[in-house]
Amino acid sequence: MKTRSILTTGAALALTATLGLAPGAAEASTPKGTTSLAEVLTSDGNRFDRNSRDYDIVTEAVLAVVGAKTDSPVGLLADGTVPLTAFIPNDVSFRRLAYDLTGQWIRSERRIFNTLVDAVGVDAIEQVLLYHVVPGATITSSQALKADGVDLTTAQGATFEVDVVFKRLGVVRLRDQDKDDVDPFLNPWALDINRGNQQIAHGIVFVLRPIDLP
Repeated sequence: MKTRSILTTGAALALTATLGLAPGAAEASTPKGTTSLAEVLTSDGNRFDRNSRDYDIVTEAVLAVVGAKTDSPVGLLADGTVPLTAFIPNDVSFRRLAYDLTGQWIRSERRIFNTLVDAVGVDAIEQVLLYHVVPGATITSSQALKADGVDLTTAQGATFEVDVVFKRLGVVRLRDQDKDDVDPFLNPWALDINRGNQQIAHGIVFVLRPIDLP
């Protein structure tokens, strides 16, 4: 637990310095709510369905990793006292990832999930999930719009860049480590999920990639 505390504190200080805020500003503005993102993600009954715009696959991925590796940092998503920001791909984004990995366009969410686990394994799924989490900071969508060119360090260890394409329209792209594929965008209809709490999420279209896939 001490290691996790150091990790989140360091990330918060790094983000504060990058955004040019006074050292106490981020701490002073940290929301007090402690509802965890895991609680929010599982609140719809925690089941696969036919709605490709929600977050069933990423939810099941989190549960699968924590079930297989009880000490995984992914478990921080269930601790609402730990501030973090998650960028969560919707189900259709994972369908595209499964297609890129297998060449198959799979419709069933359960089959997409099982295909991804079979293709890359739980350890790789864990790394992908951690690449979607920025620990130690509660970043609202309005803050993201002011962070053009900022590199955010993730819980996985690698970075992605915030690229504000059209600030007036609120279009934000996230430049990941795969230079040959389409970068994810923030979903303008799914921002500030769990706002008011220390853990916040933003829906994204496409999956962030921590490595350059073939």
